[in-house]
Amino acid sequence: MADTRRRVKVYTLNEDRQWDDRGTGHVSSSYVERLKGMSLLVRAESDGSLLLESKINPNTAYQKQQDTLIVWSEAENYDLALSFQEKAGCDEIWEKICQVQGKDPSVDITQELVEESEEERFDDMSSPGLELPPCELSRLEELAELVAASLPSPLRREKLALALENEGYIKKLLELFHVCEDLENVEGLHHLYEIIKGIFLLNRTALFEVMFSEECIMDVIGCLEYDPTLSLPRKHREFLTKTAKFKEVIPISDPELKQKIHQTYRVQYIQDMVLPTPSVFEENMLSTLHSFIFFNKVEIVGMLQEDEKFLTELFAQLTDDSTDDDKRQELVNFLKEFCAFSQTLQPQNRDSFFKTLSNMGILPALEVILGMDDVQVRSAATDIFSYLVEYNPSMVREFVMQEAQQNDDDILLINLIIEHMICDPDPELGGAVQLMGLLRTLVDPENMLATANKTEKTEFLSFFYKHCMHVLTAPLLANTTEEKPSKEDFQTAQLLALILELLTFCVEHHTYHIKNYIINKDILRRVLVLMGSKHAFVALCALRFMRKIIGLKDEFYNRYIMKAFLFEAVVKAFLNNGSRYNLLNSAIIEMFEFIRVEDIKSLTAHVIENYWKALEDVDYVQTFKGLKLRYEQQRERQDNPKLDSMRSILRNNRYRRDARTLEEEEEMWFNTEEDEMEDGEPVILPTDKSKNDDEIMDHFGKFIERKKLKDGDEKEVLTKSTLTGRQSPSFKLSFSSSTSSGSSKPSLTSQSASSNSPGSPGSPGSPGSPGSIAKSTPHTAAITTKGGLIGLVDYPDDDDEEEEEEEEEEDGEEKEPSAPLTKKSRLGS
Repeated sequence: MADTRRRVKVYTLNEDRQWDDRGTGHVSSSYVERLKGMSLLVRAESDGSLLLESKINPNTAYQKQQDTLIVWSEAENYDLALSFQEKAGCDEIWEKICQVQGKDPSVDITQELVEESEEERFDDMSSPGLELPPCELSRLEELAELVAASLPSPLRREKLALALENEGYIKKLLELFHVCEDLENVEGLHHLYEIIKGIFLLNRTALFEVMFSEECIMDVIGCLEYDPTLSLPRKHREFLTKTAKFKEVIPISDPELKQKIHQTYRVQYIQDMVLPTPSVFEENMLSTLHSFIFFNKVEIVGMLQEDEKFLTELFAQLTDDSTDDDKRQELVNFLKEFCAFSQTLQPQNRDSFFKTLSNMGILPALEVILGMDDVQVRSAATDIFSYLVEYNPSMVREFVMQEAQQNDDDILLINLIIEHMICDPDPELGGAVQLMGLLRTLVDPENMLATANKTEKTEFLSFFYKHCMHVLTAPLLANTTEEKPSKEDFQTAQLLALILELLTFCVEHHTYHIKNYIINKDILRRVLVLMGSKHAFVALCALRFMRKIIGLKDEFYNRYIMKAFLFEAVVKAFLNNGSRYNLLNSAIIEMFEFIRVEDIKSLTAHVIENYWKALEDVDYVQTFKGLKLRYEQQRERQDNPKLDSMRSILRNNRYRRDARTLEEEEEMWFNTEEDEMEDGEPVILPTDKSKNDDEIMDHFGKFIERKKLKDGDEKEVLTKSTLTGRQSPSFKLSFSSSTSSGSSKPSLTSQSASSNSPGSPGSPGSPGSPGSIAKSTPHTAAITTKGGLIGLVDYPDDDDEEEEEEEEEEDGEEKEPSAPLTKKSRLGS
C-alpha cells in the first residue's frame, strides 16, 4: 500500500483566481537529468501517469500554508499548489525544498515574491529588516502610514509581513482595539481600520492564520467596522453573534470540524460583506484569502463525507414519518446548503461527493420530501434535485426507471416533479420554470448514454411516454375540450405555454415516440384550440408547435394534418387577426411561405383546395398566390405526366452521354409509376441532349418516310444515326395495347439485349430512342399522339396488326405522318 504521507492533490490557479484540481497522486523528490536538477514529481495514483514534474528552482518562492499546503509560481501567471493528506508528508517535502535552496525549514516562505528595484536593493543592503514602531495609541497613525507606504512595493510588503509575524504584532494591535473602543477613541479606531485592511492586502497565509483564529477573528471584524468613510460604524459583530445562529440539525461530534465550519463562515462573511470591494490593483492581493476559503470548504466537505454516522442519521431523520415539520425543514435546508457547498469543488471531488449521497439514498429521500405538503420544504428539495440533475441526469433517469417497476405512476419521482410544476402557487410560476428546465434536461437525448448492450435513449423515452407524458399533457387536454380554451387566466396561460415549450422540444429531438403520441392522442388538434386564446403568447406557442411539426416534412404528420383539417384553426386565427401587422400575422405567413418554398406538395394541395377562397384576397404578400401557382403547376404535371419528360429532353443543349447516364435513364423508366402512364400513352425517355427540338422532329420525319419503304427482306435497313458517342447496353421495351380502343393501360417489360450495337432496340442509336436512326428490328415502330404530344412505341410481335398497318400504308390511308408536322410547329413556336 502506498505511503499516505506522500499522498497529495495537485492544484493550479486559473484565470478566475480559482483553484483547479489536476488529480491525486504521490509526490517524491529526485534528480531529473533532463531538467538538470532536483525536481518534484507527482505520479497519479490511478494509472501512474506523471501529473507534475517541477524543478526546484533556487530562485523560486515557495510558501508553506496551513501545515499541509505548499504553493509556488512556475511562471508569471501559473501558480501551483500541493495539498498533502498528512502534515508529516508536507514537512518532508518542505525540508527537501529548503535543502535545495539553502533555507531554514522553519520559515514559511523561501524567497522574495517579486524582484525589487535597484533602489530597493540598496535599501535592503543598508537596512536588512523593517522596524515597527511600538504598539501604542500615540503611534497608531505612524503605523498606518508605514503600512500604506509599504503596500506598493513587494519587497516592503514582505518585510512588513515578516515583522508582523515575528513580533506577534497583530495580537498587540487587537489589544489596542479594545482600549480604543473603551475610550471611544474614534481616531484611533479609524487608524486601526486602515492598518487591518492593509494587513489583509499583504496576502500572507501565516498572518491570516493568526487573524482567523478563534480568539482573534471577532476583534479583526470589529476593527473593520470603523470605516473612516462612514458616519456610523457597521454592526458586523452583532449580526454574527446574535442574528446568525449556528444550527446543528445533526450533532457534529468532531470539534475540529465544528471549528472549521465556524471559521469558514466568518472568513466568507469578511470577504463578502466586511472588506470593501477591492480595486483593480488590489484584486490579486487577496488571492490567498480566496485560497484559504477554498481549501477550508474542500476540507469540510471531505470530513462530512467521511462521517458515515452523520450522513446515515441525516437521511434516516429526513425519511422518518415521526420527524416534525420544523426539524425536517432544518434537515432539508442543511442538505441543500451541503450540496451548494459542493459546487465549489473540482469535478473529481464533486463526483465522489454525489456518489456518496447517491449511495446514502438521496433520491428516495427526495421522493418522500416532495410528497409532503410543506411548500418551503418542497422548494428546498427541488433545489437539491436540480443539483443532482445538472450533475448527472443519467443517475436520476436510472433511478426513476427502476422505481417504475415497483410503484404506481402517481408516486414516481418524475411525476411528482411534473405535479409540482403544474401546481406551482407562484403567480409568476418561478418554480415551474425551474422544474421545466430540469425535465427538459432529463428528456434531452444529447446527454443520454449509448453503450453496446444498452441504449438509454430508447429505454428512458419509452418509459417517459408510457408513464409520464399523460401527466404532463393533462392540463393542456383539460383546457381544450371545447372550441375555445376553458380557462383564460394568466397563470394557466403561462403553464400551458411552458408545457407547449417542452412538447415542441420533444418534437424536435424525439422521433417516433412523440409522433405516435401526437397522432394517437390527437394532440395537435387540442393544441390548436389555443390559437383562439386571448393571450397572444399562448397562440404563438401553439403555432410554434405546429410549425415545428411541419418543418420536419414528415408525410405521416402531413397526412394527419390534412385528414383532420387542422389548418382551419390557423386560417381562422389569421383572418380574425385582420390587417394587424403583428407577430402572429408574420408567424402564420412564414409557415405558409415555408410550405411554398420547400414545395411540400401534399400540404400545398390541401391548403389551396380547402382554404383558397379565404386567402385569395391576401395580396400584401405573394405567399398565397405563390402557393396557388405551385398547386397549378402540380396539377398540370399530374394531368400531363409526359411534360416533365419532354422538358428534360430540351432542358440543356449540351449533355455528355455515357454508360452511367443510360443506367439512370433505365432506372427512371422502370420506376415510372403506373398512374403516370394512362390511356396507353408511353413516357418519353430523356435522350441525347445535343440535339435541339428541330433536329429531333427531322429525325421523326425521316423515320416515317423510311418506314414506308418496303423490300423483300425481313429487316428494314435504315441509315445510320448522325449521333456519335459511347455505346451502352440496351434494353427492349414493349407495350401491350389495343389499337382499336386507343386508351388501354400499357404494361412495361424489359429484356436485356445481347448486343451493344447501335441497332439494339431502345439504345441511343435505335428507333426506340427519339432523335436517333439506326438498324431496326422486325418490330414495326409507330408514332402515337395525344394532345399534341408525341411518343415512339415499339409494339409487340403482332403479325396481324403489322399486316393491317402495311395494307393501310399501301393504300395511302395512313394518317399519322401528319402529326409530326403539327408537333414540330408547336415546338418551334
